[in-house]
Formats: sequence, structure tokens, C-alpha cells
Amino acid sequence: MAKGEGAESGSATGLLPTGILQAGERPAQEPKKKQQLSICNKLCYAVGGAPYQVTGCALGFFLQIYLLDVAQVDPFYASIILFVGRAWDAFTDPLVGFCISKSSWTRLGRLMPWIIFSTPLAIIAYFLIWFVPDFPQVQALWYLFFYCLFETLVTCFHVPYSALTMFISTEQSERDSATAYRMTVEVLGTVLGTAIQGQIIGQADIPCLQDPNGSAVTLEGANRTHSTTSLRKTQNAYLLAAGVIASIYVVCAVILVLGVREQREPYETQQAEPMSFLRGLRLVMSHGPYIKLIAGFLFTSLAFMLVEGNFALFCTYTLGFRNEFQNLLLAIMLSATLTIPLWQWFLTQFGKKTAVYVGISSAVPFLILVAVMESNLIITYVVAVAAGISVAAAFLLPWSMLPDVIDDFHLKHPNSHGTEPIFFSFYVFFTKFASGFSLGISTLSLDFAGYQTRGCSQPAGVRFTLKMLVTMAPIALILLGLLLFKLYPIDEEKRRQNKKALQALREEASSSGCSDTDSTELASIL
Repeated sequence: MAKGEGAESGSATGLLPTGILQAGERPAQEPKKKQQLSICNKLCYAVGGAPYQVTGCALGFFLQIYLLDVAQVDPFYASIILFVGRAWDAFTDPLVGFCISKSSWTRLGRLMPWIIFSTPLAIIAYFLIWFVPDFPQVQALWYLFFYCLFETLVTCFHVPYSALTMFISTEQSERDSATAYRMTVEVLGTVLGTAIQGQIIGQADIPCLQDPNGSAVTLEGANRTHSTTSLRKTQNAYLLAAGVIASIYVVCAVILVLGVREQREPYETQQAEPMSFLRGLRLVMSHGPYIKLIAGFLFTSLAFMLVEGNFALFCTYTLGFRNEFQNLLLAIMLSATLTIPLWQWFLTQFGKKTAVYVGISSAVPFLILVAVMESNLIITYVVAVAAGISVAAAFLLPWSMLPDVIDDFHLKHPNSHGTEPIFFSFYVFFTKFASGFSLGISTLSLDFAGYQTRGCSQPAGVRFTLKMLVTMAPIALILLGLLLFKLYPIDEEKRRQNKKALQALREEASSSGCSDTDSTELASIL
């Protein structure tokens, strides 16, 4: 009997292709190997994060002084340009996320076309931001238009690039490793943006003198009376810096497109149509782990942005280290770059929630030290290095934990695909909202304290306010954020369970797809 069954099976094997045998007759298949990314793939993916950081760092540190002293835009209009640009930048994230969610899959993928077509336009817009037009009557409109245009185009690059994390691999460990590579390159991008812009246009620094009443004020009139040749040299320096950074943008985009392949989830191919944006948005915003993750990182991000936004003023006026700002900033960024691999190892060994508590809270003792001690350059460098360690954790962990939230969402809503851009766009939106909020609060507080624009020194009230903005306020926000992280439900055990469930879902989708194909082939043969 057994021999007869074996003969039937052998007969079928000889007549029909192996791929369309029934499940009981199909030879045993070897287990699938895990989908691993090569180091080259991870590096190519990581390089794609540099353009956003390089351009963002250059604009964040130098756009204000450029508008006031090189383009000579009226301070009132300059403030409007900066505020509206930031607000528009935050608004474009969910808008671009909506457009991406409506995009169809192409031969290049669903996200890559956005990156490819936005890059050349973004380069042009970025270069024109640093160009001084010959018609001063509409200068404000010029800079407002090209600043908002660039922020829109760089969002068209960064939102799909962020969502690409979910499509470079289906393995959580591979995505986490690629994210660590990405964060390292992004921190290097901030160092690169600061170094390039600072070295090329360093001659644009403004001197300050004591006025007859004894208060220190910036000699703004010196800039107004510069010779045409000197002013043109300064403008050309900004254009040269813009050209170098634009070249880096293009090279990184090309490496990303050529070195990364966007992959589609197997279970997505079984869905007829993608979910509508509004329905997807309602589901995303009702997903508990996502809201708790956003809440925790909103407060911790606000803490680090307060330090970042006021660091230069704090070093200059409170600590009295006017000539050490660039070196201290470099120490922070280099420390962050070197410790990102350490945090990647730490989170794989002890879990991501533990890494959040240890990494972000490590800045608290050093911030307290700065608050209670007198100005000391050595201690300030120690604090800068310690702050870099926490900055590395703040860079890495949000982007490492967000894919876990998306996996959890897919398990709860298996028929809702195409929501990844919504997750990433609103994640970035809330981060930029925190940035704008911290900038507004800081500026308002300094104004109430009697801040003197471009002064070489500031009143005692301003120095005290800066100390509070850089030390005590961030400490309170960090503690509040860590308290909210206690509510975050996805621990290591939950991650392992989700990983197994997703793997089963993918295998079921793959086997179902094979069965459908086999049936079609068998029907055509018969």
C-alpha cells in the first residue's frame, strides 16, 4: 500500500512541475533564512539621513545672522521668515505623509520616487536661500518663499526616507542595526554642517563694542558701512558653503537610491486597495503605544532642544566662553557620534526601555553640576561630553522604537497597510512642534529678562534665565518624560511576541500566494 502511494507520487512528479504539487505531495522545503542586510546596504541607507541633518544644522545656526547682517533684511521681517518657515515645516510633514499614503507602488517602490524627484528641486531652493537678490524691495518675500519651498522639498525627502525603515527588511534586529548606522551618520551630518558652514563663513562674525554708557552692544553700524567688495565676499562665502552642502546632498541621495532596495511586505500584496488617509489617521492616533511613545519623547525632545537652542547664548553670556562655543559644540557631536554604537549594543543587551531610562537620565547629574557650580571651562567640557552621550540616546532610541510600535499596530490591524508614512510624518511633526515651542518660550523669557540684542554681555537677570533654560527646565522635562515612559507597554517580551506573530503572518501570506499561483498554473496546464 505504501509502495503504491509512492509510485503515484513519483508519477505525478514526473508529469507536473514541482511548484504546483499539492501540499501533501510537495517535497519538504528548507526553512527560510533570515533576511539579513549587508554592511554596504546599511551604510547606503544610513548615508540618506545626512542631507536632512547637514542642511538643517546650517540653517538652524546661521540663517538668522545671514538674514540680518548679510542680506540686511529688516529684523521684523526676518523674525516673520524664521517663524513662518518653522511653522510651515511642521505643517508639511502630515501633508506629505498624506500624499505618500495615496501613492501607488512602482517599479522603484512607493517611497523612492519621492526621494528621487524632490532632490534636484531641493538643491535649487537651498542654494537660492543663500543668494542675495538685487531687488531689496521684495527680499523678504524672496527668502520666505524659498525657505518654505526648501522645507517642503526636504520633507518630501525625509518623510519617505524615515518610513523606508520599515521596508528595508522585515527583521526587527536588522532594522534596529540599520537605524544605529543611520543615527551615527546623522550625528556626523550635524558635525559636518556646522564645520563646513562655520569654516567657510567664519569671517562674517560681528564685533561688539562698549557704548558710552558702559553697556555692551554690537556695533551693527559697522556691518551697514562695509564696502561693497567686503560685503560681496561675505555673500560669496555663503554661496560657496551652500554649494558644498548641496553637493553633499546630491551625493548622499544618489548613494541611497543606488544602494537600498525598497521591499514590500508579503501580506500587503493580498490587499485590494490601501486604506484612506483619514481612516488611517484615526487608527494611528487611537493606537495607545504610539501616543505614549510620542508623549514621552515629546518632553525629552523638548528638554534637549532647550539646551540646543540656548547653548550658544549660555556659553557666551552666562559662562563667559565666547570663543569656545564651536569647540564645545564639536565635543558634544563627536561624543554623540562615538557613543551611538555603544547604545545600540546596550539596547540589544538590556532592552530599549532600559536604554531610555539610562541614556536620557545620564545628562541630569551633569546639568545639576553646571547649575550649582561657578563657571569652569574644564567642567563645561566634561558636561559637553556627557551631554553628547545623552544626545546619542535621544537620536537613536525614538527611531529605533517607532518600528516596534508600527509592528504592534499591524498585528492589531492586519488589513490596514500603507499607514507607515502617517506614523513617521506625525512623529516628525510633533518633534518640530516641540522645537518651535521651545524657541518661542526661550525668546519670550529672555525678552522679559531684559535681553539686549547683540550685546557683548547681558544683565544678571538674563544670565540667570539662560541658566534655568539650559539646566533646571531640561531636568524637569526629562524627569516628566521618563515618568510617561513607564506607561509605554512594548517591553522586550512584547517585542518578541510581536516578532513571532508577524513572522507567522508573513509565512501564511507567502504560502497563500504560492497556493494561488500554483492553482493558476495547474489550471492552464490542464
